[in-house]
Amino acid sequence: MTQNVREIVERAERLYRDIGLASVREWKRATGGLAVGYLPIWAPRELLAAQGVLPVGLMGGGEEVEIIRGDAFYQSYICHLPRSIVELGLGGQLDVLDGVLFPAICDVIRNLSGVWQMRFPDKLVRYLDVPQNFDPGIGGVFFRQELESLATDLEARGARPYDPDALRAALAAYNANRRKLRALHVLREREPWKVPTWELYLVQRAGMVLPLAEFDRLIDDYRAAVESDEARRPMDQARVLVVGSFCEQPPLGLIKTIERSGCYIVDDDFALVHRFFRSDVPLDGDPLDNLVRAFLDDAVENPTRFCGDDRKSEAMVERARACRAEGVVFCAPSFCDPALLDQPMAVAAVESIGVPWTAFKYAENTGQFQVIREQAGTFADSIKLWSTP
Repeated sequence: MTQNVREIVERAERLYRDIGLASVREWKRATGGLAVGYLPIWAPRELLAAQGVLPVGLMGGGEEVEIIRGDAFYQSYICHLPRSIVELGLGGQLDVLDGVLFPAICDVIRNLSGVWQMRFPDKLVRYLDVPQNFDPGIGGVFFRQELESLATDLEARGARPYDPDALRAALAAYNANRRKLRALHVLREREPWKVPTWELYLVQRAGMVLPLAEFDRLIDDYRAAVESDEARRPMDQARVLVVGSFCEQPPLGLIKTIERSGCYIVDDDFALVHRFFRSDVPLDGDPLDNLVRAFLDDAVENPTRFCGDDRKSEAMVERARACRAEGVVFCAPSFCDPALLDQPMAVAAVESIGVPWTAFKYAENTGQFQVIREQAGTFADSIKLWSTP
């Protein structure tokens, strides 16, 4: 790693580990604007930005926070993420936020929105219900009403009123940002030794707390630095697709462990909010309708989105082929119902095209990776030794 790359990655890691959101506090002092957090997997960041609000991704405390009070709110047989979010809230680390959005992911996140409303009654709390009927006349009408209601709530809290021109400009800015990230992911898929996934992950996590223009610069700086780093050479590692980590994020050490075990991660579903839409959101016409239609028609298949078993299986096959995966790693959080219920269907899909797979579970605060390293290393070796070229 050159000094330039190292400095960029170290800055991204500082932001990743900043559970107290110091950068968000600085932004608020400088601008006087509102900051609103959002849980995975998706949030209408364009709408928030159009109203002068900083969207702040909340991915839990990871290994940075010890869960004590958060455990009192949830039973032991659910995922770790909501407990750490409650811990951060009760510990004051999230006081800088003016509100939190809880997108419809699962029953646990629905219940978390209720806990948050009881514990922080002075904050904006919205359970962001999303359509599962993708008919524009049904789900589209419903979702537009949800977004209009959110815009009204934001304005009541001091945000700028909803303005179509401002939303159109925000859509254009986020389209440009997604294009930059897509190009970086293409570079990672083509030459994974140049863009280690643990570095790419840190860059994306940093983008969840930065203003968009600053995130754009971070992406540009990182890409320029890695493309000019001639010391990064290809190695004989197995190309793997990692899926299942779309909500509760894996520890950084787990991502590093997979890559150090002989695997190139050439595609994944980490930090999915950045790639939730496959393509640009159209700018012509009504911008709010365009945002709604993008959600209905252009979102990536994932376990929280109802689109039928066949379509999810087809999408898994398409994805494995597109990134030229030699193997698939099903890496899901413990007790994640959406991921684990979809996994048998995904396994059948990759087996149908002869791609080998392995699976394990984790929690966001997992600290011991030796068993995972041995499993991933054995998997990588088996691909290289016995898979058909």
